[in-house]
Amino acid sequence: QVQLVESGGGLVQTGGSLRLSCAASGSTFTSYTMGWFRQAPGKEREFVAGIKWTGSLRYFADSAKGRFTISKDTVKNMVYLQMNSLEPEDTAVYYCAAKGKGSAWSGDYDYWGQGTQVTVSS
Repeated sequence: QVQLVESGGGLVQTGGSLRLSCAASGSTFTSYTMGWFRQAPGKEREFVAGIKWTGSLRYFADSAKGRFTISKDTVKNMVYLQMNSLEPEDTAVYYCAAKGKGSAWSGDYDYWGQGTQVTVSS
């Protein structure tokens, strides 16, 4: 079965950077879209960024454009979210997700990781 395991979260000061990693296993992800979502306390889960496993298509929420980048290593079955210029508003649990079809932005992903906490102090 598909497993997604996130790592790389932590505490960082405003303006700092973090790189989140997602280790994917249990499938050949050739046709998949991989996404990063986040959920802050008291708020709904929201899309952050997405990437097609095959090809170069990438997708970003407005809040992530210019600050975050998403990348993949299809040999290692890894997906990364590089986050720069972090702000307190970026504080949330970040989730890696995978879906076989559908748009990257919608939350109807088939598989989810357990999440990793990112805290940005002011």
